[in-house]
Amino acid sequence: MTSAAEQFAANLSFGSFAKAEELRKRLLFTLGALIVYRIGTFIPIPGVNPAAFASLFQTQTGGLLGTFNLFSGGATERMAIFALNIMPYISASIIMQMLSAIVPSLEAVKKEGEAGRRQINQYTRYLTVALALVQGFFIATTVASQTQNGVPVVPDAGPIFLITTTLTLLGGTMFLVWLGEQITARGIGNGVSLIIFAGIIAELPRAAAGLFASERAGALPPFVVVLVVAIAISLVAFVVFMERSQRRLLVQYPRRQQGNRMTQGERSHLPLKLNTSGVIPPIFASSLLFLPATAAGAIGNDAPGWLQTVVGSVSPGSWPYVLIYGAGIVFFCFLYTSIVFNPEDTADNLRKYGGYIQGYRPGARTAEYIDYVLTRLTVIGAAYLAFVCLMPEFLRMEYSAIPVYLGGTSLLIVVTVTLDTVQQIQGHLLAQQYESLIKKSRLRGARR
Repeated sequence: MTSAAEQFAANLSFGSFAKAEELRKRLLFTLGALIVYRIGTFIPIPGVNPAAFASLFQTQTGGLLGTFNLFSGGATERMAIFALNIMPYISASIIMQMLSAIVPSLEAVKKEGEAGRRQINQYTRYLTVALALVQGFFIATTVASQTQNGVPVVPDAGPIFLITTTLTLLGGTMFLVWLGEQITARGIGNGVSLIIFAGIIAELPRAAAGLFASERAGALPPFVVVLVVAIAISLVAFVVFMERSQRRLLVQYPRRQQGNRMTQGERSHLPLKLNTSGVIPPIFASSLLFLPATAAGAIGNDAPGWLQTVVGSVSPGSWPYVLIYGAGIVFFCFLYTSIVFNPEDTADNLRKYGGYIQGYRPGARTAEYIDYVLTRLTVIGAAYLAFVCLMPEFLRMEYSAIPVYLGGTSLLIVVTVTLDTVQQIQGHLLAQQYESLIKKSRLRGARR
């Protein structure tokens, strides 16, 4: 069943795109903002020995620094001012959404409409500052305590370096938060997602080149390279299929009397995505898995033995890491879905506008049915996310030379952000088409 908007979007052409001047301005602004972001990933933090840090990073690409580097577009590898990227803001947003569903006062603020949304966003920024300070200090402490081949990574690892590095990383994160908001407001939307997307896309060619270089060096058998490429292409097609899949609940609206006329009852549908939670579960699960490594890096050589044992047990490429990562994805998939979609609110909104699902009474019975369907969809969505994210991890357990950029999480982010961006562009084109139709109808009316 295709909606009128989808039929209209299918008829869009490059001619309509050429006429959309506002859309071109938004695309150019988005491109300029992303170029600024990429330039920032090459500006190094003062006080770090680049050669020693690059050598150190090569030995820890699968650990904490490698994960940060995945989402920062290579900024962590170069120890640039955007090394933290926008991950503290994402973590703060997830935490605030969870608290908004648990804390009654925050839930009341969230229901205040636009004013409440602005207030929640302000709280999110405050929490972002706190998280960026903590994570920035941990990274600064970790880097300051490292040596490579007897050469200190930071020649002068004193308090001044710790303070300046922490504040620099904080400033870089907050600048990216502002840049993402500008892309959302003045660009094509999805500013935060596009920043992460740009970082991953920029490093994918180098990751592909590294994959083939490993094959030539003998670190990977040729059939593994072919297998990785085949799996990557298959996962992209699978993610596109799953992200576009919906369960549409038929909603019936009764007949209404307007004056002396009786209007016919209308039918619509309530779309429920198979993956309501998006890419949040794998991002949050991976972030929590690296908390022990973050703490151990901050403590340095004085870290207790039990903490070092935990870090070694949950390091990438181990079975405990894969099992905990998969369980975390499933858990956060259910948790985040319950936060972003409330069946009771949806049922109340349907009842307010006179809509109902055939066979179910409006109110509590409709909410139970929506929750029933949503729970089963979430089971499928959680299994899909776990499969996509863990499939490359199983290969990496056998062949550690496979780049982390070719993992399931990065492919999932790239594909979902691409789909969302295409929908945003399509929405702008639709708006431009509607405006041109309205202008033409007004001109025809004036001529008459």
